[in-house]
Amino acid sequence: MGRVYVINLEGKIYNCKHCQTHLALVKDIVSRNFTCRHGKAYLFDKVVNVNVGVKEDRMMITGLHTVVDLFCVGCGAIVGWKYEFAHEKAQKYKVGKFILEKYRVSGPDGNNSRLNLEVAQANVSDDADDD
Repeated sequence: MGRVYVINLEGKIYNCKHCQTHLALVKDIVSRNFTCRHGKAYLFDKVVNVNVGVKEDRMMITGLHTVVDLFCVGCGAIVGWKYEFAHEKAQKYKVGKFILEKYRVSGPDGNNSRLNLEVAQANVSDDADDD
């Protein structure tokens, strides 16, 4: 394994909640109207300092999507996913964009935007992966 190259962002940022590695800028948010199994999630145009997992097809509320999980380069924690392919024509706008789960990141105000996991699991179906 080589040296990890970490990009430091300037401005209002979202960080990994575990290690504070910079992940995305507030200005790159496309939509705040997404839901994942832990609660709210945001759709971004750009995300940095992540490694991608293996492509897999996932059935979500809006249909079948091919996605890759996103892992923080600082600590290896999963922070969201990237849309590689949308099988539904109406969902094609998501392709190439990134989801960061609010539960897994710290917001630009410095607060951890964590939900109580037990409450989130009680209120949100495990199959609810996007809007």
